[in-house]
Amino acid sequence: MPDTTCHMSVSLDGFVAGVDQSREQPLGRRGIEVHTWHLGDERVTAADEIAVGWLMRPRGAYVMGRNMFGPIRGEWDEDWRGWWGPEPPYHAPVFVLTHHPHEPIEMEGGTSFHFVTDGFDAAYAQAREAAGDRGVDIAGGAATVRQALAAGVVDELTLDIAPVLLGSGERIFDGIEEFGMEPVQVLHSPLATHIRYRRSG
Repeated sequence: MPDTTCHMSVSLDGFVAGVDQSREQPLGRRGIEVHTWHLGDERVTAADEIAVGWLMRPRGAYVMGRNMFGPIRGEWDEDWRGWWGPEPPYHAPVFVLTHHPHEPIEMEGGTSFHFVTDGFDAAYAQAREAAGDRGVDIAGGAATVRQALAAGVVDELTLDIAPVLLGSGERIFDGIEEFGMEPVQVLHSPLATHIRYRRSG
């Protein structure tokens, strides 16, 4: 069975985004600080470049939450097409969790956004079917990752742990009682410690 992966940048105190996420600050206040390892910081090392390769490896389909797709809440009242411009980096079907129906959106480069109102399990099943033997990635944000971990579907989790304390925001492991993974590879730089975990057993 093809792997399901997830790759998240996180602060030392466990937050993947700061407080007050908005159109102007998609990652919340100071949330960008956990991502400097792949955003052009001059201190980037070969370890960070390897981790970028892990992050950007092609997958057959993706699952993400509506908060990651965009800042709009409630009914869809504008033609929002994501944060990434006309050609998002996914190049595959992306299944977006939402409570409000929306027609699929076709983008350049092979990315298509499909909006799923039946919950995580339905979105994941659709992603698995679309991905075939190319695997699924749980793209985020934190609430969607928590659902995937709780459902036990993540085979490989990569955390880029930045030496930053955000203090508050969106925490990745709240409510997760069992981890069930072991580290299989660790790289580090001044900007992040990159840890790949695989499901144990």
